[in-house]
Amino acid sequence: MLAPRRSATALLLAVAAISACKPKPVPPVVPVAPPAAPAKPAFNKDSADAAEKAKAAAAAAAAAADEARKNAAAVAAVKAVLAKVVYFDYDKDEIRDDQKATLEAKVPVLAANAALRLRVAGHTDDRGSDEYNIALGQRRAASVKRYLAARGIAEARVETISFGEERPVVQGQTEDAWSKNRRAEFEIIGGADTIKAPK
Repeated sequence: MLAPRRSATALLLAVAAISACKPKPVPPVVPVAPPAAPAKPAFNKDSADAAEKAKAAAAAAAAAADEARKNAAAVAAVKAVLAKVVYFDYDKDEIRDDQKATLEAKVPVLAANAALRLRVAGHTDDRGSDEYNIALGQRRAASVKRYLAARGIAEARVETISFGEERPVVQGQTEDAWSKNRRAEFEIIGGADTIKAPK
């Protein structure tokens, strides 16, 4: 009776030994999800329209600014033409041939700007009496006014004044200084706010 018990005990021990040698179960691998890609914003027609309008507005503003710069440059060029001085020979009030181009350049500007009015100031060098030089400066201004009137510029748009020798641009008793002081200067006295370049 002892032998079967031993066999049963041995069998139990053998089963226990075998089960102890069995590999332990490996815990299941839990899959890790890859990082989510950033979500694409949903297409929004209103946002797209707003972006297009903003682009169009920026382009229009840039074009307007460019046009304003061009207009400002054109107006500055026109004003420079109007301001250009005309020079005279000693004791003369006739327009010199080499000064006619300066006056001719003013004609289309005046013609394109009907509201534009000028003041022509006649000047002399310091030789001669004050009275004589005031009269000579007036004759020089009047000569310019007649020249412009002969080219279709209404006389009412051109005022004249004489400063004689009172306002020299160059001091000195040389022919170079005197030649720069014998002149007619131009000043815009009306219509400057609407001035435009001739076409």
